[in-house]
Amino acid sequence: MSERLTAYVDAWAEAHDMVRSDAIRRLVELGLSVTAPAAVPGPASGDPVSIEYLAVRQIDLLLDPSLPSEERQRRIRRLTEGPPEFSDERIDLKKPKK
Repeated sequence: MSERLTAYVDAWAEAHDMVRSDAIRRLVELGLSVTAPAAVPGPASGDPVSIEYLAVRQIDLLLDPSLPSEERQRRIRRLTEGPPEFSDERIDLKKPKK
């Protein structure tokens, strides 16, 4: 174990009036007895609508809140749809019928 981890274990052992080996055993038991929290349902791995919704939400959180609403929407649209000059190159969009 690293020196830092050993120091944490020793501090825990001292706080619980144990020797290091008993503290390690107890900490391992505690760690193994914890059940994992239920998974939060997310988008289906291939659901483009859900994925785009999550992307828009995240981009909105990252944008400067002082921007006007129209500018925020323009930037979100530009990031999710891409520059218009490349729209014909996107494989996820239906091609216009000629």
